[in-house]
Amino acid sequence: MKEADFYRKLTGKKVRCVLCPRECEIPEGGKGFCRVRKNVDGKLYSLVYGRPCSIAVDPIEKKPLFHFAPGSECVSIATVGCNLACRFCQNWQISQEFREVSSEEVPVERLISLAKEQGAGGFAYTYTEPTVFFEYAFEVMKAAKKEGFYNVWVSNGYTSPEVIRKMSKYLDAVNVDIKGNDQFYRKVSMASKGIEPVFEALKEYKKNRIWIEVTNLIIPMYNDSKEEIGKLVKWIRSNLGKNTPVHFSAFYPDYKLTDAPPTPGNSVETAVKIAKRMGMKWVYAGNLRSENESTTCPKCGTIIIRRTGFTVISYNDKCPKCGTKAEIKGKKWIK
Repeated sequence: MKEADFYRKLTGKKVRCVLCPRECEIPEGGKGFCRVRKNVDGKLYSLVYGRPCSIAVDPIEKKPLFHFAPGSECVSIATVGCNLACRFCQNWQISQEFREVSSEEVPVERLISLAKEQGAGGFAYTYTEPTVFFEYAFEVMKAAKKEGFYNVWVSNGYTSPEVIRKMSKYLDAVNVDIKGNDQFYRKVSMASKGIEPVFEALKEYKKNRIWIEVTNLIIPMYNDSKEEIGKLVKWIRSNLGKNTPVHFSAFYPDYKLTDAPPTPGNSVETAVKIAKRMGMKWVYAGNLRSENESTTCPKCGTIIIRRTGFTVISYNDKCPKCGTKAEIKGKKWIK
């Protein structure tokens, strides 16, 4: 165990965790909502420091990040735990239904060595919510930067602004999953304060000059109306800018949300059209085969970067027809 960052001591050996918007008040011997931060004798400890449950090497496009370090691979790490409880979680075995923390300790140095051995471009903190294993992620991020690696978060956005400010020196890019409207967050994701903290986190990432991409999982009967998609796109355009890449993904029934059918392909394509019509430049369809996996020029429609799944088939920095730049951040790994 490692003493946690971002908590305050209260009376009677209670503590308040301020890592995320839940701000759990935890009695002595108790754990927070995420179940990986425990009050021991009036001090808060991370139970997952140095104990990842998953380590894999993925293409950066899988995160999905389409405009950051294209073609690179990243060492992806996660621990158990999450500060939301989404009924549709695809990684529920490690985010929700885990019984214990991994017993194997993986030092930061071993992860750095792995990245070098694999020829990776950097690290992704993903699969579960990286906020809940902040202390471990932060130490890896600092070491990674010293060695010339990038750092990206794949996050639900339920992160306190103070945390974002602390890690901004070491974070290069983030993909935040905006799940639905306020009611959706409260009823389907069990977010105690609704969607507003996610919006505040995104503004903080923007303020700290972190490259942002946004994902929206479209779930039939829950968040798939044209009106809701339009509201989401309007917020992104107004607060993050029209150059922010937006990924609309198809839903497949999983975990506790099995009453909704798989997302029809035309629903995802409709969302893409709405976002483009509203002025967003870089809009994608995910979790299905689509022409909208590729980066197309917002001016003339020519394909700039062609993708199939997570594989980059052909790459250009700018439109080969009219010269419009593709807004790529980070080192290009395409040969």
